[in-house]
Amino acid sequence: MHIQVNTDNTISGREDVTRFVETVITSKLGAVSSAITRIEVHLQDTNAEKKGPDDKRCMVEARLEGRKPVSTTDTADTLQSAITGAVDKMRNLLDRELGKARARR
Repeated sequence: MHIQVNTDNTISGREDVTRFVETVITSKLGAVSSAITRIEVHLQDTNAEKKGPDDKRCMVEARLEGRKPVSTTDTADTLQSAITGAVDKMRNLLDRELGKARARR
């Protein structure tokens, strides 16, 4: 599973953010990683320098072997919360999708 992290130019500490993203994805999606070929994470601070509620956005796209890509999005006050929320949503989505495929077999 290849993990690609994309950030806008307002996100600081990109190496730390990338390590955090990889850690969260590995821990939460590790059980289904054999079905995933690539994960793309897009991080954005929607208000740039201004502060505000839910101004950090994380979009996670998973490319599954032999299937169309699926994506989830979460917004939060902090980047870490947005990342964790989007990855949790992705885990739930993949559990549902892969569970349906196993049930059909």
